[in-house]
Parts: sequence; structure tokens; C-alpha cells
Amino acid sequence: MIEQAKQVKLMIFDVDGVMTDGGLYFTDAGEELKAFNSLDGHGLKMLQNSGVKLAIITGRQSQLVAHRARNLGIDYVHQGAHDKLASFQSLLAEVGLSAQDCGYMGDDVIDLPVMRRVAFAVSVPAAPELVQQYAHYVTGRQGGHGAVREVCELIMQSQNTWDAAMAPYLE
Repeated sequence: MIEQAKQVKLMIFDVDGVMTDGGLYFTDAGEELKAFNSLDGHGLKMLQNSGVKLAIITGRQSQLVAHRARNLGIDYVHQGAHDKLASFQSLLAEVGLSAQDCGYMGDDVIDLPVMRRVAFAVSVPAAPELVQQYAHYVTGRQGGHGAVREVCELIMQSQNTWDAAMAPYLE
């Protein structure tokens, strides 16, 4: 698993069930709400600062996701991706990388076509067993509750960038 994480130049995340708890919340007016974890957000920023590019591929379309991505400085966002493999292939062309340069974190069977092609596939404990079988790593934390941060730290540790990321906080 450490060897796979070492290869990651681009880490791609699903949203619902990975960056959030997977719940879909709606107001009476029909507006969608999502809760994102601030620890996950800081982990994403640290991973990006370590030199790993970040992307989102999600099946749903949401202004909330676009706003969160802008807030975190995530440049590559593919929403409404009902065919995640096609979105993944488009993303690879956009960033000029191969599948073996990528990691992907997903939580459901729709994520399997991408998970089966990347160097480092990650899932969460709530994912169906079939999805977990194709993951190189299943997080200890649940989606929306620190799972993304856990993966960011794991990648930085495997790439020997963790100590440099922590140095400003430990001076």
C-alpha cells in the first residue's frame, strides 16, 4: 500500500460518502446542503502544498461542491459524472498524467471502474464489501469524518513530505 501511495501525483476524490458523510440534506425550498469536514480540508491543502495535484469526480451536480473546490484551490472538478471512467480519462488528458500516476478515493460501485485502474485505490468503511475488495487501503475513519485527512497524511508520509508539512507547527 505504501508503494502505491508513493506513486500518486494526482489524488482524485468522490464527494458524497467520501468528502461528506453521504447524507443528502435538502431545505424545504429544495436547496441541497452538505457538511464538509474542516480537518479534511486542511489535509487537502497540505497534500496539495506537498506537490500532489487534487481533483474531484462526482456523479452529482452541486454549486456547493464547486464552492468547496474553489475554497480549497482544487482546479480539476468533474461534476455530473455518470460515467466516472470517461470523466477520469478526460481528466488524465487534461493534466497529462497516466492512470499509474493517480490515486482515487470512492465509496460505491460507480467508483470501481476508476479504482480498478489507478495506482492507489482507497475506500471508506461504509463502502460495500465489493468496493472494499478493490481498495488498496480502507480508511479507519468514515467519509465526512476525517477519512480524507487520513489519506492525505498517508500519502505525505509515504512520499516523505509529512515532516516538512508538520515543521511549521512544531517550531
